[in-house]
Amino acid sequence: MAKKLELRFENYDGKTVTYSLDNPVEPVDTGDVNAAMDEILAQDAFTSSGGDLVAKKSARLVERTVEEIEID
Repeated sequence: MAKKLELRFENYDGKTVTYSLDNPVEPVDTGDVNAAMDEILAQDAFTSSGGDLVAKKSARLVERTVEEIEID
């Protein structure tokens, strides 16, 4: 099962921008995630089609299961 850490920000246009990180270290340290997101905002590290990132929105650990179905 693949896990991703999704960092969700609000951009200048008020839309949600999500950055996904594969195979995060677990257990996820809330303080480290908050600090990393604060640093991304402080450094203007990323931008989006709706402008610069302006605020943290949320962070979440996402686990996805994929089951292949055999077809003829």
